[in-house]
Amino acid sequence: MTVIDDREMLGAESSELSEAGARDYFELLKPRVMSLVVFTAFAGLVLAPGEINPILGIIAILCIAVGAGASGALNMWYDADIDAVMSRTAKRPIPSGRITPREALAFGLTLSAFSVVILGLAVNWFSAGLLAFTIFFYAVVYTMWLKRSTPQNIVIGGAAGAFPPMLGWACVTGGVSLDSIILFLIIFLWTPAHFWALALFKMRDYGSVGIPMMPNVAGERSTKNQMIVYAALTAAAAVAPYFTGLASVGYGIFAAVLSAIFVYCSFDVRRMPEGDEKMLPAKKMFAYSVLYLFAIFSGLLADHFAPALRAVISGVL
Repeated sequence: MTVIDDREMLGAESSELSEAGARDYFELLKPRVMSLVVFTAFAGLVLAPGEINPILGIIAILCIAVGAGASGALNMWYDADIDAVMSRTAKRPIPSGRITPREALAFGLTLSAFSVVILGLAVNWFSAGLLAFTIFFYAVVYTMWLKRSTPQNIVIGGAAGAFPPMLGWACVTGGVSLDSIILFLIIFLWTPAHFWALALFKMRDYGSVGIPMMPNVAGERSTKNQMIVYAALTAAAAVAPYFTGLASVGYGIFAAVLSAIFVYCSFDVRRMPEGDEKMLPAKKMFAYSVLYLFAIFSGLLADHFAPALRAVISGVL
């Protein structure tokens, strides 16, 4: 059965109501992706200059989380045809038949509108507009256009996943700044190396559905070379907060060490023989890249709270 046949079949079934439970709808939100969004948005909110009422801060993070979930639901709605073919995604709620495409679309649109309106009313309309643009960029620009049309899909589309810390920053300040752009760039530049590592050991899956991922279009060698470039650029962006004054020298050293390992992993992937069935270096880089991004933003948060923690300890002693 072709991907087009799958889409037509899914569309034909969309008029029927499913018996989906809360867990199925939660899975539609892509909770693992949402956790990264929430964490980096929280980092942006905390690192931003100025203050925000704690209640409004919680509302802001919840709205960003709901908006991210809405994007995930819309992505799964549109990609249901290819999700049904790929082994990595075949058990998702729509291709497995637990939720109909129509229900997923309604769910995603409702959550999108809700998150944007509440964020605008409760916090500020600049951050609400940025959230609306983020949802549009992921659901329309990336999912409906870039993903199926160009091997640069991840490079350009990665912007959607890079907006959360800028969103958190905007909730506090009502705008953007050089530091919030740097937080954006850390994730934006990290995305290609992270996803191309996955694409290397999932080449057959992407090839079976006609998604033009870089390894399938440009080949393994070109992809590996580009991964080194993006890993190096990510390293520069990760250390940049020290040079702008957003973080201390301690963070700078911490980020430099983690980034050196990240770059080393990309060279390790480069040394991997083409057509290697095990793809262990690529799998290791993919796993480390997730840890790396969490560690970088954790380091920024720890560095931010360090002075207050030292003051508390000094007061106790």
